Amino acid sequence: MDCAAKAEAIQAKARELLSGGEYGCVIGYEVGPRGRTRPAFVYEAGDAARLTWNPDCTHNLTTYLADKVGLSGARMTAHRKEPPKPVAVVVKPCDARTVNVMLAENRFPREMVHLIGVVCEGVRGPDGHLQARCAACEERTPVVYDTLIPAAQVESRKPDIRPSTNVLEALEAASPAERMDFWLAQFDRCIRCYACRQACPLCDCPTCLFERDDSLWVGLGLGLNEKRTFHLGRAYHLAGRCVGCNQCEEACPMDIPISLLNQKLAQEIERAFGHRAGRQVIPSPVVTVLAGEYKEG
Repeated sequence: MDCAAKAEAIQAKARELLSGGEYGCVIGYEVGPRGRTRPAFVYEAGDAARLTWNPDCTHNLTTYLADKVGLSGARMTAHRKEPPKPVAVVVKPCDARTVNVMLAENRFPREMVHLIGVVCEGVRGPDGHLQARCAACEERTPVVYDTLIPAAQVESRKPDIRPSTNVLEALEAASPAERMDFWLAQFDRCIRCYACRQACPLCDCPTCLFERDDSLWVGLGLGLNEKRTFHLGRAYHLAGRCVGCNQCEEACPMDIPISLLNQKLAQEIERAFGHRAGRQVIPSPVVTVLAGEYKEG
């Protein structure tokens, strides 16, 4: 099934879900007035034709689920005494694993979200080539879905070697001082805009530790130590939870290789616990170990 056919199938499903009145919104992709593919929120069946599917559908749309149907969404509608309606969201394989992490953390009830899973051949970057994360991804069919487009599942593929894997290997081979110099040079370029945090669907603390002016560990300044604490702390918060959608790195205006930290921790978590985020509805082993609930196997 080509992109045009997938887009038509997504539109048809959106019309079906919205026509019944049970669903409040379908979150998908559209092409904006400047020709760029962007997130789209469709509330009426008659607007379903806005939805599209193409090789530029890079955003992880699960970022918006908590505001629509999660605890924050419930608080937003409480003053109107209107419970949030279920929503539908278009998901790629990496996005679907994000949903499993969210479910494991009780972010929202499963019945509140209809997953329109799309068999994905990968998305391209600004240079027009397949993104490195997609070249290295073996998944083509989402691990969880309610509607699959196309209906037949596609076998996994043998991934290519990520360019970032070579960078990680080089860093591991370097001396501690050389690794420190590399990361400090990266963190020094950070402008603390929080784009990485905002783009991440799993960076969801109600009050961000690194944006509190009374924090015991880091303030709001732009000192190098504060930048370092922010990025390392955020990486540890995502240990065992990050699905590798790389939205953080894509959003970074300074081109800091944030995903390297997440990828390294994901490797260590899988090596130590056999856990890969989102394959099943299971909390991060880091969380269960800290809570004294982890059981090997």
